[in-house]
Amino acid sequence: QVQLVESGGGLVQSGGSLRLSCAASGRTLSRYTMGWFRQEPRKERELVAARNWDGLSTYYADFVKGRFTLSRDNAKNTLYLQMNSLKPEDTGVYYCAARLGYSVSGVYDYWGQGTQVTVSS
Repeated sequence: QVQLVESGGGLVQSGGSLRLSCAASGRTLSRYTMGWFRQEPRKERELVAARNWDGLSTYYADFVKGRFTLSRDNAKNTLYLQMNSLKPEDTGVYYCAARLGYSVSGVYDYWGQGTQVTVSS
């Protein structure tokens, strides 16, 4: 089993920055693909960014390219999402997720509880 705990969400003004962290426990994540999803009010959950376990493939959704940066520290079992130039439409609950597999797409097996990000205009 893998447990994922997100932190770093909060309220920020438009144009501001936040850094989300996802601390994993239970198993080493060196062979897991990890990503961040978000769910906006009244919308389905969508993939924001993900990276496979060897770091050779990183995916960013078009709506965050150039603004968000994903990083992972396998030694610390931690995934980060640096979010810059935040917009009100970035508001939502952000979830950390992990899947045992190489591809960034597909079903994710483990999920965190989510952290709220609110961007005011």
